[in-house]
Amino acid sequence: MSRPPTPPASGARSADAATPRVRKPLFSRISPPQLIALSFALAILTGGVLLSLPFTHGAGRQVNFLQALFTATSALCVTGLNVVDPSRDFNRLGQVIIMLLIQMGGLGIITFGTVFALITRRRVNYSDRIRLAQQVSAFSAGDVVPLIRNIFLYTFVLELAGAALLAFRFVPLEGWGRGLFYAVFHSISAFNNSGFALYSDNLMGFVNDPLVSLVIALLIILGGMGFLVQLNVVAHLLNPRRNRLLVHSKLVLTMMAALLLIGTVTYLGLEWNNPRTLAPLPFGDKLLASFFQSVTTRTAGFNTIDYGAIRLGTAFITIILMFIGANPGSTGGGIKTSTFYVMMASAWSMVRGHRDTTLFERRIDQDTVLRAMTVGLLSIGLVNTMFILLLLMNSNPNILFVQLFFEAVSAFGTVGLSMNTTPLLNADQQIVIILLMYLGRIGPLTFAVAFNNREPGDPVRYPAEKDIIIG
Repeated sequence: MSRPPTPPASGARSADAATPRVRKPLFSRISPPQLIALSFALAILTGGVLLSLPFTHGAGRQVNFLQALFTATSALCVTGLNVVDPSRDFNRLGQVIIMLLIQMGGLGIITFGTVFALITRRRVNYSDRIRLAQQVSAFSAGDVVPLIRNIFLYTFVLELAGAALLAFRFVPLEGWGRGLFYAVFHSISAFNNSGFALYSDNLMGFVNDPLVSLVIALLIILGGMGFLVQLNVVAHLLNPRRNRLLVHSKLVLTMMAALLLIGTVTYLGLEWNNPRTLAPLPFGDKLLASFFQSVTTRTAGFNTIDYGAIRLGTAFITIILMFIGANPGSTGGGIKTSTFYVMMASAWSMVRGHRDTTLFERRIDQDTVLRAMTVGLLSIGLVNTMFILLLLMNSNPNILFVQLFFEAVSAFGTVGLSMNTTPLLNADQQIVIILLMYLGRIGPLTFAVAFNNREPGDPVRYPAEKDIIIG
């Protein structure tokens, strides 16, 4: 006769209870969107604290914590909006900190962490690869570590080449030490599409300088092209038969060329007779300035003309270009060129009665169309909500409606252009712009997904309803 199992003695623990529960490390429990959002927030706070310390300020200058936090956010989110003058209010140490924040923000904080792990010969596990793939907009996590190596090598080679070219102008102007630092700073700032300059008028003093304008413009274009596109183009040029251009590369290159042409023609036409912008310049300089503004509007933030003097039509076109922004996986912001194209192409396909949206003889997946529409709608909602807050908080009668809208779009697109409005903002408005720069850099969809605790996927799929009337 079998005996019943003996219950455990009082105070004793069962075998299951005695087995310690292994808790996963904190970072393994954080999703890629959460890690991106939190790492940027922590880095912004750290940068703000550093830039608020007196030993980073210029002689006789004072920068409070909110101003320092604004500057750190603008640098890390590669925006370029400023409530203070970085060339005067920060000393060389403060400017170096800003430059490092720009470099970290452009390449991505997680990317830097991976390179550190590779240098120290630590293993990069699969969850880390997924986070990296999301940050650099890679197609898969499998080859992401070699991709990061190539991105760093490619970035620093281009920045070094840009600094060498800019040194030919800055060294004669500023002397060897200061000139070399200016060359490095502006090269890093341009490639990372940040728009920070060490001159009080940004680059307006170089409006007719082809060396500075074209080198800065080329660095902006390369930085805003997207790392995957750059590497794909280089591989295709080296071996066209083995490495074909991806459909994604063809799309963003076509969009970049079209937007640059549209922007150049628009600036040239609308500002041709404006006595405060292009009118005093000869034709060659007008063309150079128009091309530069078309390039920098796409999330870079440098300016060689006074944006406080542009016409309303020019401001409207600039707002559209800033909202579209650069390419995915680049140092730039905005909703991205591919998102804009997919939105417009899918709408045009529906107008023509076509079921599918096609591109280079390929059908665009419906999930891609839905994601593009989601990003576009979230971005429009975010910009308009923050713009309304800026209007409600406005206490300066000299700030016009269009100036605040221009400022909101510039902050969201991490562009950094301003109609001379940023220094006029009050403390509450500065906080709104900080939030816009932050959300614009990490992306509204990434932020929404990061802090949505619901499990992905729906357990129940309901019958489709086709009786809802649209339009």
